[in-house]
Amino acid sequence: MDLLNTLVDKGLRRELPTREEALAVLATSDDELLDVVAAAGKVRRQWFGRRVKLNYLVNLKSGLCPEDCSYCSQRLGSKAEILKYTWLKPEEASRAAAAGVAGGAKRVCLVASGRGPTDRDVDRVGKTIAAIKEQNEGVEVCACLGLLSDGQAERLKDAGADAYNHNLNTSEATYGQITKTHTYADRVDTVQKAHAAGLSACSGLIAGMGESDEDLVDVVYSLRGLDPDSVPVNFLIPFEGTPLAKEWNLTPQRALRILAMVRFVCPDVEVRLAGGREVHLRSMQPLALHLVNSIFLGDYLTSEGQAGQADLDMIADAGFEVEGAGTSTLPAHRSDVAAAAAPAGGCGAHDGAPVCGPADAADSAGTAGCGSACGGCSGHAEAAPVAARADAGAVRPDLVAVRRRGAGTDLAPNA
Repeated sequence: MDLLNTLVDKGLRRELPTREEALAVLATSDDELLDVVAAAGKVRRQWFGRRVKLNYLVNLKSGLCPEDCSYCSQRLGSKAEILKYTWLKPEEASRAAAAGVAGGAKRVCLVASGRGPTDRDVDRVGKTIAAIKEQNEGVEVCACLGLLSDGQAERLKDAGADAYNHNLNTSEATYGQITKTHTYADRVDTVQKAHAAGLSACSGLIAGMGESDEDLVDVVYSLRGLDPDSVPVNFLIPFEGTPLAKEWNLTPQRALRILAMVRFVCPDVEVRLAGGREVHLRSMQPLALHLVNSIFLGDYLTSEGQAGQADLDMIADAGFEVEGAGTSTLPAHRSDVAAAAAPAGGCGAHDGAPVCGPADAADSAGTAGCGSACGGCSGHAEAAPVAARADAGAVRPDLVAVRRRGAGTDLAPNA
C-alpha cells in the first residue's frame, strides 16, 4: 500500500503524517491489518529495537474521588465495588513496588485518586519516592496525582520523581461530554508544568468511550504537540456502576489499528500499552508488541491484569526482550535533550521537527483529578477469561474483574 510505505518513510524520519493519513490507518480493513502492523513495526524497531519496557502500578490512595470522570470506577458517585482506602504508608508502598521490580519492572508509577495533591500530599509522596529508591537502586518513579498547583512539579522533581503522568484522555471537542468538574485545558496545564519542572512528561488517551476517528486523531496530534516522552494508550473497561458501563465499542482489530496510528504519529516516543489490553486485545496481545515498546506488568488501579509471568512469557514467545535497567528507553536524540534541560514544549523541543500539534495546543492544556485515579497511568484492565470473541457493542461484564490483591490488601500482588 502506498499509504503504508509513506507512513513508514515518515516515521523513520520522525516526520508528522497528515491528518488524512492518520485517519486512513483507522479506516483500513481487517484484510489489511497485518500489513498495517508490519509497517508500524518497522518504525517501532527503528527507534526501540525489540525491547519492551515494563512498568508497575502502585495505587497509593483508592476511590472516593470528587471528580466526575465518566470512565472512572473511582469517580464521585461511582457504584463500582472497588477497593477504597486512604494513603499507603511509605513502607507499604515500597513493599508493593518491590514486587513489580522483582518481576522486571523498570518504572514504578505511584497513583492517587483525587482532583490533585495538597502540599502535604506532595510531602507524603516525596517520602514514598525516597523509600522506594532506597530499596530499589536505579528504578524510575513516575507520579500520577492529578492536577498540579504551581511549584508542586518542582517539589516532586526535588524529591526524586523522574516523571509525571497526566492523560488528555480524549479530544478537546468532546472532553466536556466525559467530565464536567475540570477542563481539557486544566489537563494540558499540568503536562506543561511537569515539562517545565524537568520531569519526563507522560500523557496519553483512553479509546473506546464512543469517540469518533476524528476525536482519536485530534487527541494524538495534541499529544504530539505537547511532546511527552511516553504516551500510554488505554482501552476503556466499562465498569458497572459508571456512566460508560455499556460502552463496548472495541474489537482486537480496532485496538491494533489505534495503536498503529499512535506509533505513526509519535514514532520515537515510548508508546505504552496500558489499561484494557487483556480485555480488548485478548489473544491478539502479542501482535501489539510490534507497535508498542512498553506495557504494564500485573494488575492495574482498580482491576486485575494478566499474571506477571504470563506477560514475561508473552514477550519472550513473541521474540522480544525485557528492557534492562541500564538501557535508555528513549532514542539518543530524545534522551540527550531530556537530560540536558527541561523541554520548552512542542515536539520540536526534542527532535527539531516543525511544531506538529494543533496551533492552539499550548493554549489548550491541563490536567485534572480523576485522570490520576483511573485514566491516569493505567486506566482499567483485567485478565480476560477464555471466552468466545465478543462483537463490538456486545456487553461483556464477565471480562471485568475488580482488583482484590496487592497494595491496600492482605493478598500478594499479581506481579
